[in-house]
Amino acid sequence: MSYQVLARKWRPRSFREMAGQAHVLKALVNALDHDRLHHAYLFTGTRGVGKTTIARILAKCLNCESGVSSEPCGTCDACVSINEGRFVDLIEVDAASKTKVDDTRELLDNVQYTPTRGRYKVYLIDEVHMLSGHSFNALLKTLEEPPPHVKFLLATTDPQKIPATILSRCLQFSLKNMSPEKIVEHLTHILGQEMIGFEEPALWQLARAAEGSMRDALSLTDQAIAFGGGKLGSADVEAMLGTIDHSAIKDIASALNAGDAQGLLQTVSRLADQGVDFAGVLADLLSFLHRVAIAQAVPEAVDGTLPDSDAVKTLAAELPAEDVQYFYQVGLAGRRDLPLAPDARSGLEMVLLRMIAFRPAGVHQLPQASAGGAPPVKKPSAPTGAKTVENSQRTGSHVSKAPVPPSAHSEAPRRTDTAPASAPVQSSAPPVVVAQAVDAEVTMPEAPVATGTTILFDDLTPTVWREQFDAFGLAGLLRSICSHCILQQVGGDRLCFQIAPENAHLLNDAHHERFEKALSSYFERPLRIEIEQIAITQETPAEYQQRKEAEHQEYLKNLIHADPNVQLLVQEFQAVVDDNSIRPGSGQ
Repeated sequence: MSYQVLARKWRPRSFREMAGQAHVLKALVNALDHDRLHHAYLFTGTRGVGKTTIARILAKCLNCESGVSSEPCGTCDACVSINEGRFVDLIEVDAASKTKVDDTRELLDNVQYTPTRGRYKVYLIDEVHMLSGHSFNALLKTLEEPPPHVKFLLATTDPQKIPATILSRCLQFSLKNMSPEKIVEHLTHILGQEMIGFEEPALWQLARAAEGSMRDALSLTDQAIAFGGGKLGSADVEAMLGTIDHSAIKDIASALNAGDAQGLLQTVSRLADQGVDFAGVLADLLSFLHRVAIAQAVPEAVDGTLPDSDAVKTLAAELPAEDVQYFYQVGLAGRRDLPLAPDARSGLEMVLLRMIAFRPAGVHQLPQASAGGAPPVKKPSAPTGAKTVENSQRTGSHVSKAPVPPSAHSEAPRRTDTAPASAPVQSSAPPVVVAQAVDAEVTMPEAPVATGTTILFDDLTPTVWREQFDAFGLAGLLRSICSHCILQQVGGDRLCFQIAPENAHLLNDAHHERFEKALSSYFERPLRIEIEQIAITQETPAEYQQRKEAEHQEYLKNLIHADPNVQLLVQEFQAVVDDNSIRPGSGQ
């Protein structure tokens, strides 16, 4: 007997054998068992998700000799004939090959005749969206009011092309793509029944390559079995699919975390020797970063069945969440621009190098303001030209509406009434002017202790924890969680912290253990940490940082408004300072 491919051999013959599509099966089972049958059904979905299979099972349920029910016997003459594709009252039509109106009319001429053998005459029209407009018109009346012995089962991969008049006459069921988990589960069952050895990572590779289609997954499995000589090995499947070694993706992510440009280029060179698709490498890296972000936000949602789940968890603990989001965003933009690169390899290398070159240096450490809130502002003294140029590098505010005349910094203060200034606008858009800051007498907020400063355990107090939080070197998601904790008590080797209930959902046992290890390592002594969930009335390190940031922003705004050059622009040219554009510079 000739070999029968897995996709045909394991095609479900009853609703109980179907993998997935529970939302569709529930409606059909209830309709069959309670005798609430419609005359026309439309099944939509992508390839290989079970549209035709469900239609054939439904035809079997309608014509089983034991009666209409959701569980046909499978042994009667009607069930066997439908399984073998020779049931005369199941008329299967491929609409792609019968698009003409004459074909449709010829088909509908036989609708009036009663079934030859079965209870119902079932018309199964596959890819119904391929019918012409005239064919749809010919089908309309019959589809709306068919004889009681006729049922229409329509299937399509593109329901958007079906006229609304047809859709309104059918019960529509949208079949979902199969999830990789469901495909792996089904393949495991089939391979167990076929007694074929396999490695689980190989099944996951096949499931992802199938892109939601169970039929594609079974066809790829057939091919992989032949490629591997009767078994499914992970290396064989990788070679067959031409997929990327996931260890290379982990190496790229680790090199990005370490800022190792040389390591990145070496990994890309290794991939080039394997002849991989560089666009696929970037896509896999984005998928990996997505799972890292999931691990940071919701650790329990990480799929531990995947072979690189440990690497995902490790990187999630080491890489700051903002860097993960930055790498992902740069990768998305790079994937869009990849076709514009001279070649795919250089395009990928530039994307990876861009991730390192423009990686944020970290959270800006804001100086402390005076205890009274916003820093006081005194009237500034007149600057010199040298000071104006020097201090312009420390502040980056934008003043719009008027350009700076060439003599604004040196000649403008000495103008007389007989030489009024004028600045004609050269374009319709308002020019952007960078405001120049001077050594004005504006009180500078006090700077906090630098991150590298060492804090002794005996000096640790709730105030020190709150105000010098960045000195403890916490990073990533752990830093974000701990910034919402306040230090309540220090007793011996025991530190008691409190966290608000609305932030406690971020904390789990793994974070608790890492927190304890991090502080024990910092103070070089074993510590025991207790964290209590309670409503907090004191200021947390995160709130302290936000307050200092607001105070420092107010200080910068006052500094800009006090600058005599800015005041000159405002007075002479009616310029307006855009406060939202004021940002700390490298010297602030």
